[in-house]
Amino acid sequence: MAGGVVVNNGGGKDYPGKLTMFVLFACIVAATGGLIFGYDIGISGGVTSMNPFLMKFFPSVYRKEQTAEKNQSNQYCKFDSPLLTMFTSSLYLAALVASFFASTVTRVAGRKWSMFGGGVTFLVGAALNGAAKNVLMLILGRVLLGVGVGFANQSVPLYLSEMAPARLRGMLNIGFQLMITIGILCANLINYGTAKIKGGWGWRVSLALAAVPAAIIAVGALFLPDTPNSLIDRGHTDAAKRMLRRVRGTDDVEEEYNDLVAASEESKLVAHPWRNILQRRYRPQLTMAIAIPLFQQLTGINVIMFYAPVLFKTLGFADDASLMSAVITGLVNVFATFVSIVTVDRLGRRKLFLQGGTQMLACQIVVGSLIGAKFGFSGVADIPKAYAAFVVLFICAYVAGFAWSWGPLGWLVPSEIFPLEIRSAGQSINVSVNMLFTFIIAQAFLPMLCRFKFILFFFFGAWVVIMTLFVAFFLPETKNVPIEEMVLVWKAHWYWGRFIRDEDVHVGADVEMPAAGDGKVDPAKLAN
Repeated sequence: MAGGVVVNNGGGKDYPGKLTMFVLFACIVAATGGLIFGYDIGISGGVTSMNPFLMKFFPSVYRKEQTAEKNQSNQYCKFDSPLLTMFTSSLYLAALVASFFASTVTRVAGRKWSMFGGGVTFLVGAALNGAAKNVLMLILGRVLLGVGVGFANQSVPLYLSEMAPARLRGMLNIGFQLMITIGILCANLINYGTAKIKGGWGWRVSLALAAVPAAIIAVGALFLPDTPNSLIDRGHTDAAKRMLRRVRGTDDVEEEYNDLVAASEESKLVAHPWRNILQRRYRPQLTMAIAIPLFQQLTGINVIMFYAPVLFKTLGFADDASLMSAVITGLVNVFATFVSIVTVDRLGRRKLFLQGGTQMLACQIVVGSLIGAKFGFSGVADIPKAYAAFVVLFICAYVAGFAWSWGPLGWLVPSEIFPLEIRSAGQSINVSVNMLFTFIIAQAFLPMLCRFKFILFFFFGAWVVIMTLFVAFFLPETKNVPIEEMVLVWKAHWYWGRFIRDEDVHVGADVEMPAAGDGKVDPAKLAN
């Protein structure tokens, strides 16, 4: 796009600049904030499948498990324990609350200090968990881990979206999801190894090693530069221009700088971002900040990732086999995320959402049918190895579909759609909804598995149908659009355009506003 003029298609300017090594390394370091979230997701399911851990903290669950295996009783219900699920889900409740405080820190002090705070708090929580003597100490450690996750998930996606050039924003932002998947895989590998430690204290190693990813992001944050957007917003205009030149690798940054300043000046007119985000003109962004993280959790992915070892154990796998199956799904998760990194800025967000949703739905139907055919409603069966391997195959295909669609895009899209004046508040809502429904599903999964049996997979499959249709009708394409001009995408959308008045659109002087009531965004023009 020469000159940056886009007429009636929801696009924006193609600012001068390139992907510099400075930006690449800054984004890699910032993305390591995803390690703490991923490590926790992977580690909690592993330790709750270790008998020494259950014997020490949840003896009733251990006795129920042993009885179920001895008597071949209902496999669906042997891990159903409110206290056990509270151990897992307390982190996400703490993250929900922490994200509201993180919003203020991110806006006032900058994105990097929010990451630093998250890393330090997670570090303390890891130490408490590794040294836990009782359930109270265990859950207190989980709460501190949750505070760390809340701060990191609030600040990292914003940082990545603000630092990245528009045409590569998807690729760099998905680095966060890639680190989450690497954290999950590392946790699965560690659980597999520590479960073999004689003496029954391997679970302590698993929990304490959360200190490693915490230290990586805490130390790394100290060396990160602030984003130009954050510097301008906090009044450091000269430093912001210098930083913008450095991150874009060119001195020709006046156009982008002026747009950032204009966005900042408008944001300063908003005294109460939490109140303003409820205004009609922000209805599209607010809807997405709620719907996308809600749907992301209702895919059922955290059922697999939290409880993969428990789930496979429930399916009749032995202890080692269940942990190894979790390692396999972790590997699939990592490699499939690379597919999204390579394709998200070429194919766009919508195509990946739609393809991934279709694939997940098919896999959930197959897995539910396979489990139902063997266990039925009684929950009593012996699964042959070949049959179990077939179940794992389709679970892996499901994980792959999530890993290149709802996994990374669930963080990418909300982080890139908000105008500066409500960006921190919007991201806080995104994180809070994500954590709230992660908490609810983590708390409810084991009781639901006990009561719904194999129907649980069809339950999540129905939600995948709903969310895929939602994306098809209501999510416009946002690839290649500068973050400060995203309002043009909403203005051009067939439905959301009615909520945005012409006078609500404030962009650079050389960008022509889309006509009110215009149709769908033209992806071909956006890609130019």
